[in-house]
Amino acid sequence: MMPAVVVEHLTKKFGDFIADDDLTFSVLEGEIFGILGPNGAGKSTLIRMLNTLLKPTSGRALVMGHDVASHTAQVRREIGVIPQANTVDGDLTALESLDLYARFYGMGRKERKERARELLEAVGLWEWRDKPAGTYSGGMRRRLEIARGLIHRPRVFFLDEPTTGLDPQSRRVIWELLETLRAQGGLTILICTHYMDEADRLCDRLAIIDHGKIVALGSPAELKETVPGQDRLTVQFVREVDDELLGELKRLPEIREAVREASHTVRVVLASDAMPLEGIMEISRARGNKVKSTSLVEPTLDDVFIHYTGRGIRDEATEEYHYAIPSLMR
Repeated sequence: MMPAVVVEHLTKKFGDFIADDDLTFSVLEGEIFGILGPNGAGKSTLIRMLNTLLKPTSGRALVMGHDVASHTAQVRREIGVIPQANTVDGDLTALESLDLYARFYGMGRKERKERARELLEAVGLWEWRDKPAGTYSGGMRRRLEIARGLIHRPRVFFLDEPTTGLDPQSRRVIWELLETLRAQGGLTILICTHYMDEADRLCDRLAIIDHGKIVALGSPAELKETVPGQDRLTVQFVREVDDELLGELKRLPEIREAVREASHTVRVVLASDAMPLEGIMEISRARGNKVKSTSLVEPTLDDVFIHYTGRGIRDEATEEYHYAIPSLMR
């Protein structure tokens, strides 16, 4: 597969502030690629450069072979963009909204009508086609935005925080829709998100960005494998866990940490891939207790993020930066 997006040493500065610092990665055609990081990490700045709304300070980026700084018109024909903020006009119906955007791309009347029906059926809004979008739920408005962004059949689709503010059911509907779009082929999807479960479910590969730098890059499974000694074992005992039993568990060489989560339950952080089940059993029997059950919890993307950045994804204070956005009709 050829790369749909190529980013080489891309940097963006606002005065003395470096929003994105020497970013390099590529996205293959047909991938769902995630850009994961806290608010203020540089995710949205990166997306704005890739969709031609901001010019890089240095470095370069190509979308379907077109330079985002010097071939903006060609890039814009290749991309669809769903910004973080809701941009649906509540006074327009779904059909009117799609027809308006199709006109922007020079589509004829018959093509506009056929494409609008195809997309509204795909996102589950056909029966709402003549209702003003202001009557829609948040999830429905997001689905309409996705349909609108696909009206001109782009080959690269950018979504900036696509499910922020949505209820769990609406989030799952959006996820299933994006998975369907990917399965149909011919579309590369880039998603900016700070939701770990979203990135884990949807993304073939992802880049973790912190303070404008890529600190990790790979598939979710690959990134989880880089976290040393983070497998967690939950052990439930028949009787209450006393301090002596807990202390002996902590002294096992395969255990980095042991914490009493409940009166009968201990959470163990393993120091390596070795599973000290025999040692736990021996200690419990010697203390007159028995192991009732054990369960292994593998590292999550939260663990990955903390490993590479030293903090949780929501620990970082949000900094807002505002940019002048040029017209898409130039």
